[in-house]
Amino acid sequence: MESYYPVAVKPLKEYKLLITFDNQEERIFDVAPYLRDSFFAPLKSPSIFNSVKVSPISLEWAGGIDMCPDELYYNSVPAR
Repeated sequence: MESYYPVAVKPLKEYKLLITFDNQEERIFDVAPYLRDSFFAPLKSPSIFNSVKVSPISLEWAGGIDMCPDELYYNSVPAR
């Protein structure tokens, strides 16, 4: 299984992210199912959710919340 890393991210409506990976692929990742977990629960706040940014190898939100790049890639769907 290859690993791909995010190089750009844009928050979308309904707790979705448009992520561009280092293989030039754009994919949509749905964060909503993760919000039940106490670690990700702060992302329910629109200001925190929209604070998403690319970190060296993954995505990161305010407060140090991050997610594994393999999780982001393999549990997302092609944007087009």
